[in-house]
Amino acid sequence: MTEPRGFLVGGEWRANTDILDVRFPYTGEVVGRVCLAGSDDVEDALCSAERGFSVTRHLPAHRRSEILYALAALIRERAGDLVDAIVLEAGKTRALAEGEVVRARETIEVSAEEARRIDGTVLPLDWNAAGEGRIGCLRRFPLGPVLAITPFNFPLNLACHKLGPAIAAGNSVILKPASATPISSLMLGEMALDAGVPPEAISVFPCRTDLAERMVRDDRIAYLSFTGSPTIGWHLRGLAGKKRVGLELGGNAAVIVHSDADILHAVARIVAGGFSNAGQTCISVQRVYLHWPIYEEALALLIERVRALTAGDPREPGTDVGPMISESAAATALATVEDAVAAGAKVLVGGTRDGPLFRPTVLVKTTPDMEVNRTEVFAPVVTVAPYETFEEALALANDSEYGLQAGIFTHDSRRIAQAFTELRVGGLVVNDISTFRMDHAPYGGVRGSGIGREGPRYAIEEMTEERMMIFLP
Repeated sequence: MTEPRGFLVGGEWRANTDILDVRFPYTGEVVGRVCLAGSDDVEDALCSAERGFSVTRHLPAHRRSEILYALAALIRERAGDLVDAIVLEAGKTRALAEGEVVRARETIEVSAEEARRIDGTVLPLDWNAAGEGRIGCLRRFPLGPVLAITPFNFPLNLACHKLGPAIAAGNSVILKPASATPISSLMLGEMALDAGVPPEAISVFPCRTDLAERMVRDDRIAYLSFTGSPTIGWHLRGLAGKKRVGLELGGNAAVIVHSDADILHAVARIVAGGFSNAGQTCISVQRVYLHWPIYEEALALLIERVRALTAGDPREPGTDVGPMISESAAATALATVEDAVAAGAKVLVGGTRDGPLFRPTVLVKTTPDMEVNRTEVFAPVVTVAPYETFEEALALANDSEYGLQAGIFTHDSRRIAQAFTELRVGGLVVNDISTFRMDHAPYGGVRGSGIGREGPRYAIEEMTEERMMIFLP
């Protein structure tokens, strides 16, 4: 039996008798064993985060940047090991895992750049006589210990999206990875120590839900950064008290294809965005709206492309769609599809599962009130519906409690401007899918999809506070 991997508390590696088995989603076999943190470990991590913040808040910008560049170099050096870990713990195809490791390194590199760019402002105060002779200075200061809770679907890159900006801003950090995918985060913690992060300023450990909630409530945490399901995210916000909170939650992203679009390009991108990572992406294409004049043609092309996808073992180079994170997740997705069919929807391709492997699925004749449209399915499932006017398409896209990202395909600048004004989302992607993201850009949702923005520069703003000084020479 594999020796359990320890966890990190204030720079110290610890073991415990409470062991978590990490399973390969495709087969269910145990691919790693990880010790879970206990109550005393959580208390020690909170105390250490406070001590660590007294160190990190005084680190100069160049030193914070150097640490992050060193971390990026270690990610590059250990890329192969990280890819192997992500394939086995998350069930990702090797191509997706390789892409995630590259993105994680770039996220840390951008954080290293932004550590040197946390600027301030000199304000003129002589707007009236009382301000004459005075100088105003506005500057950002680190907020305090950051609690970062990450999901299973991008276990390394989303951890870097929290750890990188936290270090860049001068904060200490406690990283709590998803229980299904803790190994890559523990590897990241090891590399962060080797890169020079002050030991007392970093803890990385999986733990039980009650202990995670205890940290969320604790006043020693200055900022909660959570990425995951809307239900859990809003629940944690309710527990967080007065601390600042950033939530990057789910969505049921809409993509609109108008008749003036490049149909072949749009269909190819929709297939990539709807079925990559087995649809387990918060900006995965879920709802597709096709203009009536191109509906039949585009739908036929879509079905042809989806049928050509290979679902199977993510370790095999020819696999396009790997397993979902668990058999229970696949069963839940199938139940959602079956409910839609019972209510009148029609499956054109897919609609079945083999254990955790959910076949890429396309549904038509759905209605906006069906769960397959109203909720985040988080599976390789796409619904397709026609529309007559662009205004109707915008209304259909907005008919959701979520608002993370959307995509539109059109070459009409007036429609693009109209969509940018009318769509209630955090990001609009033009002539591409909702799933497109650049890691340095601001990213986040509105309404049920969350609050705050990620992307290193914007996360740093969330993790710092502005302080005003008025100086009379």
